[in-house]
Amino acid sequence: MSTTAISPIVAAKGGSFLIETRTPSEVFTPEDLNEEQRQMAATVAQFARDEVLPATADIDAKKPGVLPGLLRKAAELGFTSVDIPEEYGGLGMDKTTSAIIADHLSIQASFSTAFGAHTGIATLPLVWYGTEEQKKRYLPRLATAEWIGAYGLSEATSGSDAMNVRARATLSPDGSTYTLNGEKMWITNCAIAGLYTIFAKIDGEKFSAFLIERDTPGLTVGAEEHKLGIRGSSTCPLVLQDCKIPVANLLGEPGKGHHIAFNVLNMGRFKLGVACVGGARHALAHMARYARERKAFGKSIAEFGLIQRKISLSATRLYATESMAYRTVGMIDTSLEQLGDHGGRSPRDIQRRIEEYAVECSILKVYGSEMLSFVADELVATMAGYGYTEHYPAERFYRDARINRIFEGTNEINRLIITGWLMKRALAGELPLMAAIKLLMDEVMQPPSFDSAEDTGEVLAREAGMLEAVKKIGLFAAGVASQRFMAALQDQQEVMADLADIITQVFAFESALLRARKLAAAGKSTAPVAIAMTSLLAEESMGMAEQTARRILSACGEGDMLRTQLAILRRLVRFTPVDSVALSHGVAKQCVQLERYPL
Repeated sequence: MSTTAISPIVAAKGGSFLIETRTPSEVFTPEDLNEEQRQMAATVAQFARDEVLPATADIDAKKPGVLPGLLRKAAELGFTSVDIPEEYGGLGMDKTTSAIIADHLSIQASFSTAFGAHTGIATLPLVWYGTEEQKKRYLPRLATAEWIGAYGLSEATSGSDAMNVRARATLSPDGSTYTLNGEKMWITNCAIAGLYTIFAKIDGEKFSAFLIERDTPGLTVGAEEHKLGIRGSSTCPLVLQDCKIPVANLLGEPGKGHHIAFNVLNMGRFKLGVACVGGARHALAHMARYARERKAFGKSIAEFGLIQRKISLSATRLYATESMAYRTVGMIDTSLEQLGDHGGRSPRDIQRRIEEYAVECSILKVYGSEMLSFVADELVATMAGYGYTEHYPAERFYRDARINRIFEGTNEINRLIITGWLMKRALAGELPLMAAIKLLMDEVMQPPSFDSAEDTGEVLAREAGMLEAVKKIGLFAAGVASQRFMAALQDQQEVMADLADIITQVFAFESALLRARKLAAAGKSTAPVAIAMTSLLAEESMGMAEQTARRILSACGEGDMLRTQLAILRRLVRFTPVDSVALSHGVAKQCVQLERYPL
């Protein structure tokens, strides 16, 4: 990966962004891609533009052979084999290249969904947990998309509660086969798959994973679901009725299926967030182009302030998501490099290094999916009646975007994961979060200091001060909630989710700020618009953090204690606002002139 040449990139501990300070040179950004990665991005973008987009009508109509054919064309270019080791027919490339592919293929949501399921949750379990025999048998076929993969975890009564599956597996008396019975729901690629990774409980107790080939007797693919969006991707139930497979098709160890099910979702969440970047970039280009061309009251609607606000906020949230995505993959690749050469690291080592950034992956999934929904909604609003009709892609973007808040664990579940993961690590002594909270709680009880970073003259100095304040707000709210609920905090879902939202804003804000400073230090022509978007994000982050913290404090206290805590909060949010209207005009102008995202 290119971070070899950018030695300062730091593989910081997962979640440490909340309590540590990074410098711009320590984070990876899209501008740091090496030449090979840039060429891959161009190749993928051209394939998406020339092959995938023109087939949109046929994809959405589920015209037989179209989607599998496109997946095989993508395989011919190596897109489906990036995460598969070379000895099994793959390319074994870095995770940054894998992210680039997910990013630039995501301009057509149904294809992106099929591609992501095949290369991610359907392939990585084999890469990480498969036996040598399983890898040799299946990975080469998945690499070429000769066989398309599918992943079956959810059931009618166990979606987020994944461990509550009813599907059963029974070992034969001679120990040679497993017989599976049950039904899986919402299986992406179900009708076109050649290999299924299915989760069931051995003897109703041991949660385990199994590899099942399509032509296995007793396996039946149900009817296609009629969905709100991503209509071109295959989604069916899968029925297992006395489905007998060799014992060698057990994936991983009996009773250890939860490791496979949950660990593979970390990369799935990361890739979904990256795909939201590509989808939003495409939608924003439509928004800017339409706003420039559409005339009303004698001028282009791009000249209207409220349209400019839609464009600028869309670009700003996209910028934050993109910055988080490449910062995260930079940490992952840097961490993987520390394992040494290919021969010195096992698939399990790779999986554990990725798991280190589980909280960043969940943050990216939540923020990215909600960002894409926001951009799609603003596109429809910009196009008004035209955006609501099937004659324009805005209507499809809007419908397709909704599933991302459900995929890979709902955003509600992921919000609980974000706060719960950090608290668990803190209590285990793996992250000095409690010490940071205690230090902050001691600080806020001291007389207020009115020192400010606003006048230092450093690029985005004011925003850096606001970032520190948002971090303190998050730590303060976490401290108050921990003192109020102690071990029962995990049962306070609203408070847990609100804390997750502040934590998410910290990572988004900091990633945007560090990237803007890095661009400015390098003298890049895009630095001014990145700085403007960072300033807009600062206002949004501070406002959200204050409002959310008020809700947390109100749930944790009352009377004089609550009034004291609110006074501390007011001290933390003492920043003079900037002219966000002027900033919005500037960012929107850049987008409209370029007819695209300005970076």
